[in-house]
Amino acid sequence: MSSNKEDDNGETNYEDTKDKKTLGGIKTMPFILANEVCDRFAGTGFHANLITYLTQQLNLPMVKASNILTNFGGTSSFMPLIGALIADSFAGRFYTIFVGLLVYLLGMVCITTSSILPQFRPPSCPTKENCIEASSSQLWILYLCLLLTSLGSGAIRPNVVTFAADQFDMSTGKSNPSSVGRNFFNWYYFCMGLATLTALTVVVYIQDRVGWGLGLGIPTIAMVLSFIAFVVAAHLYKRVKPEGSPLVRVAQVVVASFKKRKLVVPEDPTLLYENKKLDASISGDGRLLHTDSLKWFDRAAIITEDDMKDSTSPNLWRVATVHRVEEIKSVIRMVPIWASAILMVTSQSHQHSFIIIQAGTMDRHMSPSFEIPPASLSIFGVLTMLICLSAYKRFFVPFARRFTKNPIGVTCLQRMGIGFMINILATLVSGLVEIKRKQVASAHNLIDKPNAVIPISVFWLVPQFCLHGVAEAFMSVGHLEFLYDQSPESMRSTCMALNSLTASIGSYLGTFVVSMIHDHTGKEHNWLPDRNLNKGKLDYYYWIMSGVQVINLVYYVTCAYFYTWKPLEVIKDSENEGDLELATEKTPLATS
Repeated sequence: MSSNKEDDNGETNYEDTKDKKTLGGIKTMPFILANEVCDRFAGTGFHANLITYLTQQLNLPMVKASNILTNFGGTSSFMPLIGALIADSFAGRFYTIFVGLLVYLLGMVCITTSSILPQFRPPSCPTKENCIEASSSQLWILYLCLLLTSLGSGAIRPNVVTFAADQFDMSTGKSNPSSVGRNFFNWYYFCMGLATLTALTVVVYIQDRVGWGLGLGIPTIAMVLSFIAFVVAAHLYKRVKPEGSPLVRVAQVVVASFKKRKLVVPEDPTLLYENKKLDASISGDGRLLHTDSLKWFDRAAIITEDDMKDSTSPNLWRVATVHRVEEIKSVIRMVPIWASAILMVTSQSHQHSFIIIQAGTMDRHMSPSFEIPPASLSIFGVLTMLICLSAYKRFFVPFARRFTKNPIGVTCLQRMGIGFMINILATLVSGLVEIKRKQVASAHNLIDKPNAVIPISVFWLVPQFCLHGVAEAFMSVGHLEFLYDQSPESMRSTCMALNSLTASIGSYLGTFVVSMIHDHTGKEHNWLPDRNLNKGKLDYYYWIMSGVQVINLVYYVTCAYFYTWKPLEVIKDSENEGDLELATEKTPLATS
C-alpha cells in the first residue's frame, strides 16, 4: 500500500508512480479552466477599456493616459518573474496562485470603489476643452489599485499555465499531435479567447452605456468566482514539489566553473560528473544530456581529487552534475529567441490605446439605434484567433505536414516566425487605414473638430484586428510552447515568466519611443497630439513600428536557424507496470 506525504508547504511528495497518477489529469481541467476563464474575463473587462476611463473619467491627455497604461502593463509583466521564483523556490505553484488571486481581487475591489465614489474623480469634461485633470491624490489611488492587480497577476500568470500543464504528461505529445498534452496550449488559448470575447462584448458595453461602477463590479465578481473555482478542487491537483531556488543552482554552476576556469574540459563527456540520485528531484521528465555548446560551463562538471573526498555529499559550489550544467545552458540558449519578442511588444504596446481613440472619432453605428463601443472592436481579433486555433489542428497541421514531414506540422519556432510576419502586415494595414481616416476628415473639414464623428465606418479598423488575431494564434501559442518545452523542468515557472518579462521590457521601450516622438515632433504638427488625433500623424508612427518589426524578424530568423534544441533522456511509462524506464533512444526534442 503506497502513500503520499506532504511537505511543509503542502506540496505532495509522491512515494511511487501509481499514487502520482491518482492526481491531476483531465478531471482537474474544468476547475483550472473555470478559474482561468473567470480570471481572464475579469482581467479583460478591467483592462480593455481603461484608456477610455483615464481620458473621459479622469480627463488625462491621450499620450499621458497611454503611457500610464503601458508603464502599468510593463510593471505587471515584470512581476511574474518574482512570482515564478517564489513558486519554483519554496512556495510551490498552488499556494503562489492562491495568494495572487487574493491580492488581485483586492486591487479590483479598490478600483471599483474608486469608480463609484465621486471624490475620487475630477469634474466631467464632455467638451474636451480646458478640462481639469485628476489630482495627484486621485492618481495615487489609481496607482495603488493598479499596483495591487500587478502584484496579483505576477503571482498568477507565470504559474497557472505550468500548473495546468503539470496535470498532464506533456512528453506524450512530442510525436503525437492528437495527444492531450500536445493540444493543451491550443485549448488553453481557445478558452481564454472565449472569456476575452465575452468581456469585450458585455463588460465594455456596460462600461460605456450604463456606468463604470457596474462595469468594473462585474469583473470583480468574476474574480471571486475564479478564486472559488480554483480552491474547490485543491484535493485533485497534482502539485510538483519546489526543489529550491533555481537561481541558487545557476549560481553554483557559475561559481564552480569559475573556480575551475584553468582546467581543460575532457573531450569525452562521459568523464564529466553524473549523479542520478542527486538530480532525481529536478529531472522527473528525464535528465538533460551533454551538449557541445557553451563549453566554458562544462568545467563545473570536471571531477578533481578534492571533489572526491566526500562522494556521498558533494560540494555543489565546487562540482555540478552534467544535468545542472545543461540547465543553465538551456536557459542561455533560449535568451536570443526570448529577446526577439521584446521589439514586437514595443511596436504593439500603444496600438490598442491608439486604435480605441481612432475608433472614437469614427462612425460606430451597426444599426440606426446601436453603436459599437470602441474597445469592443477587439472582439474581431479574438474571434479570428479562436477560429485560427480551432482550424490549426484540423487544417493547418495536415497542410504543413506535406511540406515539413513533421507530425505536428511546424515546430514552435516556425510557428512563431509565421506570427512575426503576419504582425508586420497588420501594422502596415494600420498605417494605411489611418491615412484613409484623415483623408475623409479633411474632405469634410473636420480636422479641427476633435469631438465630431468622421463619416467613415469604424469597420475599416477590422482588418488589422483580424490580422493581429491570426498573428497571436501563431506567435503567442508558439512562444508558450517554446518556453515550456525548452526550459529545464525545475525552472519552468521562471522561464514562463520570461514571456511576461518580454512584455515588461517591450512596454517600457514602447513608452520611451512614444514619449520621444511626442516630445520631439513639435507642438503645431505633433505626430501624437494630446487632444486632437485628427491633427496628428499616427500613420508615421505605424511606419516606424513596421520597420522595427522587419529588423526584428531578420534577427529572429537568424537566431532560430542557429538554435540548439534541448537534448533529453525521455522517461516513459512501461505498458504493463507503473515503473519508470529510460527510453532506449536519447535524442534532442527537435520536433517540439
